[in-house]
Amino acid sequence: MQIPLSPLSRGTVAALSIAGTVSLAGCYVVPIHPPHPAPVAVPVPAPPAPISFTARLYPSNDAAVAHGMVMAVVTNDLNGRGHFSTQIGGEAFTGEATREAGSSRAGTASGSGNRGGFIQCRYTMNTPTLGTGHCRMSSGATFSMHVGG
Repeated sequence: MQIPLSPLSRGTVAALSIAGTVSLAGCYVVPIHPPHPAPVAVPVPAPPAPISFTARLYPSNDAAVAHGMVMAVVTNDLNGRGHFSTQIGGEAFTGEATREAGSSRAGTASGSGNRGGFIQCRYTMNTPTLGTGHCRMSSGATFSMHVGG
């Protein structure tokens, strides 16, 4: 059996129905836990590898003539420092090469020998691997230095 509705009741039902439809028309669903973006891998560049090159020491006084031309190895670690090594007259010298403060070109290389001697060099680089300078040993021998090439 159907219950007849009064016209007021029908209007009320219609108004409620329309109000419900209108009120739901502006709704949307919001997730309780929003999704997190996937982590993004950012590549970290590898530090530059050190550069090794040779230096040739040419005698520049009588004390150095007995040794002749001498080869040295310089390893530049690309942060203003490096390692220096050579062998002169049967003595092995090892030490550091550093750039002068405030200069990207001028520097000093020093090494101590396994027999108690030492060598000190001053140099100027024209490029990261080419330069010139001079060296002096504790024995008084002096050399002109050509780096790289």
